[in-house]
Amino acid sequence: MNTTLAPGASLRRVAEIVRNAVLFGPDVWEGGSQSEKSMNPNQRQNILPTDHDVVELFTLLGERRIPYLLVGGIAMLRYVEGRNTEDIDLLMSLPSLRQLPEISIEQQNEFFIRGRFRSVRVDVLLTSNALFAEAQQSFGTRHRFAELEVPTATAEGLVLLKLYALPSLYRQGLFDRVTIYEGDIASLMQRHRPAVEPLLQRLQTHLETGDMNELRGIVRDIEARIARFEQHKKG
Repeated sequence: MNTTLAPGASLRRVAEIVRNAVLFGPDVWEGGSQSEKSMNPNQRQNILPTDHDVVELFTLLGERRIPYLLVGGIAMLRYVEGRNTEDIDLLMSLPSLRQLPEISIEQQNEFFIRGRFRSVRVDVLLTSNALFAEAQQSFGTRHRFAELEVPTATAEGLVLLKLYALPSLYRQGLFDRVTIYEGDIASLMQRHRPAVEPLLQRLQTHLETGDMNELRGIVRDIEARIARFEQHKKG
């Protein structure tokens, strides 16, 4: 199910997007916890993200002046048409996250937390990762929703984060996610023409040489696909 997030849309649209992903996605609840997977449809319906909870999440982030950046699938919809997404992805520091104790933590590792704000699943990328800290510092803009402005990753920032994730996804053999990420990168490059070489140079200090060589090959392939697409469009 393709969708968009138009400028000035209500945050309630975000809740609708996440609800649709939970209800109608092809891999419903694949990413959920074991307890979520075992729920029957009526139980799942009861914990669908509500409009109120989504609006309240961003309202509290703003009222408490918590530094963060909206990333992931919802941020992508600011720039390109895409698929629904089951959660809200935020990038912030651990001390910033602690300013919102209403988020209950379900999973945690060094650079990632999966939690829940009432009915809303929230994934957090932690700025203890140096690349994530760079993204928050250098690749943020503000997206105007009907209710308030939300700090959001730029198109360049999203490309940077997705390129950074690709080597790990390949090593884990997560082909479906690799396909999605490469498709996202291609869409952002085709529609917004970010300068990719400076992004690759930033990544050099965070990734091994072999990973960088692979990424440069992926970028070349994407650029070639875009060139073919543009040529066919002209024809």
